[in-house]
Order: sequence, then structure tokens, then C-alpha cells
Amino acid sequence: MSDGKQPGEPTARRMREEAEELELAAQHASDPEERRRLTDEALRIRERIERESGPEGATMDPM
Repeated sequence: MSDGKQPGEPTARRMREEAEELELAAQHASDPEERRRLTDEALRIRERIERESGPEGATMDPM
């Protein structure tokens, strides 16, 4: 019955994608406050992924 995936894996993937989108938007933001807000939100998402999935879940770059 199991397909071998972790139960939280799709959620972690979506969260990583959201964090990446926020980081990209921050790079293109002209307003420093908006850039900081987007960067902070991306960081909060990555920290949440790390808490829920472990350190390897917060990055796309496997070691």
C-alpha cells in the first residue's frame, strides 16, 4: 500500500518551493522593507521545514 514516500514529503516540497519563490521575489524587490519581509518569511518557512523534516529537508542540495 505504501509508495515509499514520507507522509510529510509533499508538504515539505511545497514549502521549499514557496520559500524559493519568496527568495526570488526578494531579489527583485526594489523596496528594502519588502525585500526584508520576503526574506524573513522564506527563512521562517525553511526553519519550519527543518523542525518538521530534519536538516536535510530544508535544502534542495543533498549532501
